[in-house]
Amino acid sequence: MKKVMLIITLVSMSFTSCVSKKKFTELEAKNKEIQDLLNTATIKLNTCLTEKDALSSQVEYLKKNNSDLINSSKELTVLTTKGAENLEKSLESLKEKDLKINRLQDALTKKDSVTLALVTSLKREVGIDDPDININVEKGVVMISIADNLLFKSGSYEVSDRAKGVLAKVAKVINSKPDFECMVEGHTDDVPIKNAVLLDNWDLSVKRATSIVRVLQKDLGVNPKQLIPAGRSSYIPLVENNTPTNRAKNRRTRIIIMPKIDQFYDMLEKEMKNLEGK
Repeated sequence: MKKVMLIITLVSMSFTSCVSKKKFTELEAKNKEIQDLLNTATIKLNTCLTEKDALSSQVEYLKKNNSDLINSSKELTVLTTKGAENLEKSLESLKEKDLKINRLQDALTKKDSVTLALVTSLKREVGIDDPDININVEKGVVMISIADNLLFKSGSYEVSDRAKGVLAKVAKVINSKPDFECMVEGHTDDVPIKNAVLLDNWDLSVKRATSIVRVLQKDLGVNPKQLIPAGRSSYIPLVENNTPTNRAKNRRTRIIIMPKIDQFYDMLEKEMKNLEGK
């Protein structure tokens, strides 16, 4: 199994006033359930593969045994009844193992396939050539990182007109995936900020996230049920905040597009039950 995915990175301190503690706790608990289920699925899949190999060896042995019987006795024109029954049972068991393995692999790779297709769509819509925009897949979800200078003025949380053009392309993809959720994360550097409007970098990162969410909802028609704003302050830097260039890299907004946890959990749970019941 080449791709087993899905760890959705949600940090409780991210969600300040923009995401209810109850909502985040539910997402975090569900994510843990999925991870446990994925671990169990991996163990069962490995067991199935081992059993399949053993059955394959048994089938080959039975085939050779029956062939030897035929060659040693010219008048023996058919397999012995016992040998034929054993061979038939082994082939049937092997076929069932193959079916179980295929069903489980399909369940675990379905999300990966959708994710890769989504990345391709985003790169085509947004344009990967822009150095201020980075699109990739991390831990099974699509992440779009947009540089601070493309979205806001320094120390501001008002979305620029240029940014709205980029967000319109992102919104087009989100709107085409109504079963996906979109988390908007605001990130700052570690330079303290405080003024009449902003208390600190937590405040700035949260307000930037909610500003993006409002544009996506009000101006670009994204369903608000798909949106989750989060502020990360300066605590998840890409690089050390030791130069102006590095601090500029850390000032960013990250848009995470992912299948709804409940739907993926239900899909995987259903396939696990099918695997156990056969």
